[in-house]
Amino acid sequence: MDVQILSPEVIQDTNFAPTPSSAIAADLIDSTFGTTCIDLTSSSLDSSVLAFSDEWFAPASNLTNPKPPIRRPGVFVPTGAWYDGWETRRHNPEPYDWVIIKLGVASGKVKGIEVDTAFFDGNHAEAVEVQGCFEVGEDADTQVVKKDYTGWKQVLGHQGCGASRRQAWKADDEREVTHVRLCMFPDGGIARFRLYGQVVPVFPTSIEQEIELSSALMGGMVLSASEEHFGSSKSNLLLPGRGVDMGGGWETRRSRSPGHVDWVIVKLGARGRVKRIIVDTAFYRGNYPQAMKIEALDDGEGSPDPEGSRWKEILGLRRLGPDKEHEYAASNLSNVEGAAYTHLKMTIVPDGGVKRFRVFGIRL
Repeated sequence: MDVQILSPEVIQDTNFAPTPSSAIAADLIDSTFGTTCIDLTSSSLDSSVLAFSDEWFAPASNLTNPKPPIRRPGVFVPTGAWYDGWETRRHNPEPYDWVIIKLGVASGKVKGIEVDTAFFDGNHAEAVEVQGCFEVGEDADTQVVKKDYTGWKQVLGHQGCGASRRQAWKADDEREVTHVRLCMFPDGGIARFRLYGQVVPVFPTSIEQEIELSSALMGGMVLSASEEHFGSSKSNLLLPGRGVDMGGGWETRRSRSPGHVDWVIVKLGARGRVKRIIVDTAFYRGNYPQAMKIEALDDGEGSPDPEGSRWKEILGLRRLGPDKEHEYAASNLSNVEGAAYTHLKMTIVPDGGVKRFRVFGIRL
């Protein structure tokens, strides 16, 4: 077996002075980015891993899994112990391993980075750097994976990583990116990589064309909700597709008080006129809400008060059924003719699960 001997020069190349940054405590990551950003590299947005230096022990595709990492002690695969993450082989002859990821949206502005080394202890990445680029066109993916590609710009400077923990940093960057490269020094494992940011959508040329105003791909955001339970996330409501199981929606706990309701507030990706709405209860068969209603307002920036007096009802209380797309055309809606809205609130009665909330219309 040939063993690579690292020269002092190569070893020295792996030691970088830390770049000043704003680290976020693990217990503040969700509250820091949860209501202003989405994970631009999440596989639920159809992001893709284009290339990587190595994935000997565990595939790089695990990095973009939106679900929290899990542990399966005692489970082994042909390459060794099973890990829910990306893990490369030991003794990397290069200064770092790398993976190139195409964002799941047209482009975005990066506001934060999370590197989760959950369950990697003794084999975790010692440090990371993140670079981004803006590359569009039919051959964009082919260009960015080339070894001599020169379009990479630093998004996050050299940062040390600890074992089996969530770590995050603010990276308020106004540059748009379409692809990112995660560099792991010198090798090892990372469970999850989250690129928190804001979507820069590509709207149709004609403003008369109907679009999904609420879609995460168009910059839609879930700002707040009465609660979320059972590992669900309110942000799932605006994802593309219908998901693959009950786990990819928004679900609240069982209520025990008479008159209880739950609610969620969505900021549209663009101010617009609402033409139709879909409320999807896919996979929720014994735990869907009994009914729901929808209100709207034109509020510009900020997060509206759920109990505010400016909400206008655009869809009165409607019964819901299990595992079904409920579509409401313009003829079912009120207070939408000639009106423009920026936010919608869906109230469910009394509780339960909804997979998707889609608002279609014309942007203004």
